[in-house]
Amino acid sequence: MNLNSLDHVNIRTANLDHMVAFYTRCLGLRPGPRPPFKFGGAWLYCQDQAVIHLVEVGTQPTLKEVQIEHFAFLATDLASFLERLRSLETAYDVQLIPGSERRQINVRDPDGNHIEIQFPADETANLQPYSPDT
Repeated sequence: MNLNSLDHVNIRTANLDHMVAFYTRCLGLRPGPRPPFKFGGAWLYCQDQAVIHLVEVGTQPTLKEVQIEHFAFLATDLASFLERLRSLETAYDVQLIPGSERRQINVRDPDGNHIEIQFPADETANLQPYSPDT
């Protein structure tokens, strides 16, 4: 067996509408077709791939410890992405991945999940971290 790529991430949430809004507005994913499961949810697409599967639950899950720390996307057009996050008042920080040619932007969705978006390190932008509280 050879693994080829990550197919999707499944997230259980009691905040379905807020989660869909975050992933569409902040990350630019789009809602798309989803099988007729007997439970609520949404599938969010990156191009032709359903990469985020949201599953609606009645009570927000709680964990004592995070088991999956984050998931990551590769992207381009760093400047417009950071502009979008600032305009939506979404906090983020910026890191240069040591020994690589990539820069990572770290954000949290409404449920607190950590998402990393990687960009080529040579893309220019205002790289100041942003928090709407400051």
